[in-house]
Amino acid sequence: MIYHGLKIKLHPQVYEPSEDTFLLARNLEVKAGDIALDMGTGTGIIALLMAKKAKFVLGVDINPLAVELARKNARLNGITNVEFRQSDLFENVEGKFDIITFNAPYLPGEPEEPIDLALVGGESGREVLDRFLEDFPFYLKEDGIVQIVQSSITGIEETLKKLQSKGFVAEITAKERYFFEEIMVITARRA
Repeated sequence: MIYHGLKIKLHPQVYEPSEDTFLLARNLEVKAGDIALDMGTGTGIIALLMAKKAKFVLGVDINPLAVELARKNARLNGITNVEFRQSDLFENVEGKFDIITFNAPYLPGEPEEPIDLALVGGESGREVLDRFLEDFPFYLKEDGIVQIVQSSITGIEETLKKLQSKGFVAEITAKERYFFEEIMVITARRA
């Protein structure tokens, strides 16, 4: 597929960029010179889009097939200011970032195949997102921002409350309705 001049190879066991991906892509708040982190990078499309402005982007994914595919996509597009590594959320991440993006998995259940890791967020559908919300402030610069893609299926209010409780001002900066859910981009900064 081609998106905004990027050639993106796909893999059957890696989440294919979809409406949620493109909603985030259109609303990215990355600035020139930023150090960026793309959590759950998948094909690497968001990381590669950010790399067009950012000084450096780290893309991480729990799925080793996604990490390999994202590396291939970076090479295919000649983008060198990006690095991809396997990581269960922040497990293999160090340092602080100006912007952190996360298109969180949100379907309830347990992942059975690598592709499920991008879709299934645990028993309630929120477990992966809640772990992310617990840890991300330690990796965000003082004036940094976090952008989370979330479905109305998994409780937007709960996410907004958790962000507030951690000292963040959060707002819904984009949303689109689909037949059974709304997909939203939540952008948060320290208060």
